[in-house]
Amino acid sequence: MISEAEYLDSYDPSRFPSPLVTVDSVLFSLHQQTLCVLLVERASQPQQGRWGLPGGFIDMAQDSSTRATALRKLTEKTGVSPSWLEQLDTFSGPDRDPRGWSLTVAWYALISWVACAPHIVSVSDAKWVPVAELNERELAFDHGEIIHAALRRLRQKTMYSLLPVYCLPETFTQSQLQEATEIILGQPIQRKSLIRRFEASGMFEETGESVATGARKARLWRRKADVDIHLFSRNLLADS
Repeated sequence: MISEAEYLDSYDPSRFPSPLVTVDSVLFSLHQQTLCVLLVERASQPQQGRWGLPGGFIDMAQDSSTRATALRKLTEKTGVSPSWLEQLDTFSGPDRDPRGWSLTVAWYALISWVACAPHIVSVSDAKWVPVAELNERELAFDHGEIIHAALRRLRQKTMYSLLPVYCLPETFTQSQLQEATEIILGQPIQRKSLIRRFEASGMFEETGESVATGARKARLWRRKADVDIHLFSRNLLADS
């Protein structure tokens, strides 16, 4: 019996065909009361000139994980690192990329429009596209499928958490959180149900400041430092 060290010394990775492996990220944000996704224009073949998701090949010299790759690529395109990022799924097969059998590890994230808008304006090959307009576009590879899977997951997660807070500015009102939640879900929710969750989550603290909203003033809140997202056992609509 040979030792592991001896086996590895004689191991030839070229004996086994390797698929193309990439990482792609679906980055959502809200702008002008619309849910948008970040797209980038492909600068080279294959499918040069088509718009798709920010991503690319893993840099094994500097990326410690596919999460690190996703964060690196998103930071390159937005100028900021999303404070919330979650793995979505793996998409694979022989037909999704004309170069051959491939797989991509997909991630999805939420980010505040205010945080990254200045950088996006200065980047010519990146733009925000309303989710409602995606069916009108021919996207690169299977990126349309990936985006719709991320949208389903985003809405599902929103039903069981206060996830939409991650696309709000650093300080926000409870009404802004309700509006963001309704935009993502595509339907109205009961304010009292949202407030109950807001108070029970333990995620937020008052800033001591307020902002005028018509004839009244609304308190400003922020997420507590290093707080984890709180998951509820019932979905938001059932709790209404």
